[in-house]
Amino acid sequence: MDILTEALSSMRTGLPTSVRTEGRAPWGLRLPPVAGAGFHVVLHGTCWLIPLGCASSTEPIALNPGDVVFLRDGSGHILADHPSTPAEPERPDQYRPTGPIGTVTLGGEGARTSLLCGNYHLDKGRPHPLVRQLPEVVHLTTGHGRHPELSAAVQLLGAELENPRLGSTGIVPALIDSLLLYILRAWLDDRPTAAAAGWAAALGDSAVAPALAAIHEDPAAPWTVESLARRVGLSRAAFARRFTTMVGEPPMAYLTRWRLTTAARLLRESQAPLTAVAAQAGYGSEYAFAKAFKREFGQAPGGYRRELRSAA
Repeated sequence: MDILTEALSSMRTGLPTSVRTEGRAPWGLRLPPVAGAGFHVVLHGTCWLIPLGCASSTEPIALNPGDVVFLRDGSGHILADHPSTPAEPERPDQYRPTGPIGTVTLGGEGARTSLLCGNYHLDKGRPHPLVRQLPEVVHLTTGHGRHPELSAAVQLLGAELENPRLGSTGIVPALIDSLLLYILRAWLDDRPTAAAAGWAAALGDSAVAPALAAIHEDPAAPWTVESLARRVGLSRAAFARRFTTMVGEPPMAYLTRWRLTTAARLLRESQAPLTAVAAQAGYGSEYAFAKAFKREFGQAPGGYRRELRSAA
């Protein structure tokens, strides 16, 4: 069971949106907060990112070719050729619907910087603990052989955007969609094994990782702390303590979270009747399921599904 893929799938509420940004010095772009998580990939040249409204990061970040930035909460920020360059909001006349994705062009006649900018639509109301434990701003470098898979994805994106060919319209969105997994994998790989904590440690732990995989693979199973502990060869107390420390909540709390997350995804993505959704989420009756779902989401499953359809 691929827990990373499952965790992200549980939060995603739509396809990513993106645009290519072409700046020539001097240039500065002020970007407002977005719903979900923002990202930037430096395809060519250099620039600076200045966080705005981030509690943990306010210093300008120098970005080089191949660098990737992930903004967990979609916070507002500035991109510029230099921290001292005045920044302006994006204007409609700067956008051209060219290539696989549109292009925003701005600035003067100096050094060129090319970026892929966008955001992933994630449900911030119910963030998965794995994403919640990320820093507000994740900065990843791909130079000197670091993160080869992420580097390869960046190079492929750069090539398709620089010289669009037959098939680019289908290739680019697929690469952007998979980029989120490469970003999170690279961030997890950066955590030193000895110092890893939270989900970075949990996904590599010999007891917690298999327990998480079991929950994700079969959320409807009648799991208990005892049965999960037996499965991974620990005592009940030792397992519960280890799981809670790494995951951030007790095993049964996480199980309930995942069952209801599974139910919400089924309500969004399928036409299954509520009885079937309840069963797949591990609830013996539609009444028990509706009660638990309303407690967690603030509305009954049927109302949740209707609201999503009307919004769509």
